[in-house]
Amino acid sequence: MVNMTLAIPEDLHTLMKKHGHIKWSEVARKAIMTQAEKLEMMDKILANSKLTEEDAIEIGRKINKGIYGRHKELFKKK
Repeated sequence: MVNMTLAIPEDLHTLMKKHGHIKWSEVARKAIMTQAEKLEMMDKILANSKLTEEDAIEIGRKINKGIYGRHKELFKKK
Protein backbone atom coordinates (compact mmCIF):
# COMPACT_ATOMS: atom_id res chain seq x y z
CA MET A 1 0.00 0.00 0.00
CA VAL A 2 1.21 3.50 -0.85
CA ASN A 3 1.40 6.21 1.81
CA MET A 4 0.02 9.68 1.21
CA THR A 5 0.44 12.86 3.22
CA LEU A 6 -2.15 15.61 3.28
CA ALA A 7 -2.31 19.05 4.78
CA ILE A 8 -5.39 19.98 6.79
CA PRO A 9 -6.35 23.20 8.55
CA GLU A 10 -5.42 23.50 12.21
CA ASP A 11 -9.07 23.73 13.34
CA LEU A 12 -9.86 20.45 11.57
CA HIS A 13 -6.86 18.83 13.21
CA THR A 14 -8.08 20.01 16.62
CA LEU A 15 -11.53 18.55 15.95
CA MET A 16 -10.02 15.27 14.79
CA LYS A 17 -7.90 15.02 17.94
CA LYS A 18 -11.10 15.34 20.03
CA HIS A 19 -12.28 12.16 18.34
CA GLY A 20 -9.11 10.13 18.52
CA HIS A 21 -11.03 6.85 18.54
CA ILE A 22 -11.87 7.40 14.86
CA LYS A 23 -9.48 5.85 12.34
CA TRP A 24 -9.10 9.00 10.26
CA SER A 25 -6.89 7.33 7.69
CA GLU A 26 -9.72 4.86 7.02
CA VAL A 27 -12.23 7.72 6.70
CA ALA A 28 -9.94 9.46 4.19
CA ARG A 29 -9.29 6.20 2.30
CA LYS A 30 -13.04 5.53 1.94
CA ALA A 31 -13.77 9.12 0.84
CA ILE A 32 -11.01 8.99 -1.77
CA MET A 33 -12.22 5.59 -3.00
CA THR A 34 -15.80 6.82 -3.30
CA GLN A 35 -14.71 9.86 -5.33
CA ALA A 36 -12.41 7.75 -7.53
CA GLU A 37 -15.26 5.28 -8.23
CA LYS A 38 -17.55 8.16 -9.23
CA LEU A 39 -14.89 9.48 -11.60
CA GLU A 40 -14.35 6.02 -13.08
CA MET A 41 -18.09 5.62 -13.67
CA MET A 42 -18.26 9.06 -15.27
CA ASP A 43 -15.32 8.17 -17.54
CA LYS A 44 -17.13 5.01 -18.68
CA ILE A 45 -20.37 6.89 -19.34
CA LEU A 46 -18.58 9.63 -21.27
CA ALA A 47 -16.31 7.31 -23.25
CA ASN A 48 -18.87 6.96 -26.05
CA SER A 49 -20.40 10.41 -25.73
CA LYS A 50 -20.38 12.79 -28.68
CA LEU A 51 -21.12 15.73 -26.37
CA THR A 52 -18.35 18.33 -26.48
CA GLU A 53 -17.21 20.42 -23.54
CA GLU A 54 -18.79 23.45 -25.19
CA ASP A 55 -22.10 21.57 -25.50
CA ALA A 56 -21.97 20.67 -21.81
CA ILE A 57 -21.26 24.29 -20.86
CA GLU A 58 -24.20 25.50 -22.95
CA ILE A 59 -26.53 22.91 -21.40
CA GLY A 60 -25.34 23.96 -17.94
CA ARG A 61 -26.05 27.61 -18.73
CA LYS A 62 -29.56 26.77 -19.91
CA ILE A 63 -30.23 24.75 -16.75
CA ASN A 64 -28.93 27.57 -14.54
CA LYS A 65 -31.07 30.11 -16.38
CA GLY A 66 -34.15 27.94 -15.94
CA ILE A 67 -33.49 27.42 -12.25
CA TYR A 68 -32.89 31.14 -11.79
CA GLY A 69 -36.17 31.96 -13.54
CA ARG A 70 -38.13 29.49 -11.45
CA HIS A 71 -36.71 30.80 -8.17
CA LYS A 72 -37.12 34.41 -9.26
CA GLU A 73 -40.85 33.79 -9.77
CA LEU A 74 -41.14 32.03 -6.41
CA PHE A 75 -39.55 34.97 -4.58
CA LYS A 76 -41.79 37.49 -6.37
CA LYS A 77 -44.85 35.76 -4.86
CA LYS A 78 -43.60 36.14 -1.28
